[in-house]
Amino acid sequence: MTTDLLPRVVAGGWNDLNTAAELIADAFTPLAVARWLVPDPGRRTRVLRDQMAILAEHALFHGRVDLLADFSGVAVWFDRTRPVAPPRDYDRRLRAVCGPDTDRFTTLDALLDAHYPHGQAHHHLALLAVAPDLQGTGRGSALLRHGYAVADLAGVPTCLDASSGGSRDLYLRHGYEAGEPFHLPDGPPLWPMRRPPRPVGRDPGS
Repeated sequence: MTTDLLPRVVAGGWNDLNTAAELIADAFTPLAVARWLVPDPGRRTRVLRDQMAILAEHALFHGRVDLLADFSGVAVWFDRTRPVAPPRDYDRRLRAVCGPDTDRFTTLDALLDAHYPHGQAHHHLALLAVAPDLQGTGRGSALLRHGYAVADLAGVPTCLDASSGGSRDLYLRHGYEAGEPFHLPDGPPLWPMRRPPRPVGRDPGS
């Protein structure tokens, strides 16, 4: 699909948080990481939606939420060129939305933090999601290119943790380098990934 046929990328705002969180939850629910985080399939999408809403809200203070104009895709970025505090009242809010699965989310948070490039200025892609029925149509790549243009202009790398082999391969095609995977306890792997900045004017997806 050519980029001319794709919806434009727009800045998400406060009124878009619920839509963004629902989109992320729908895309993430089938993943092995989501099944590990919320073993009960009857609760999984709701818990993911409410937890993702906390992260998306936090990004509006310390980064940005990029949306495709037709609300078919979303990218949640944090600007890590400066300190980013945890979300407001995070522990209480996490327990309120995750209930019996809270310890699983805090375990994931601790593992991500342990493999995080602390002390290195970068832009952090925390979440990237495309509506399940539109995956593979270039929407994720369009969101990535938009984010790279911002990071390249700032002259900083972008970092993320890929939560599936498919997403890892997508990011590899976009110039990321994959580190050694780490595993959730008795769970699936995640791959820390880094993309160095490109000179401004060069194709940001190359």
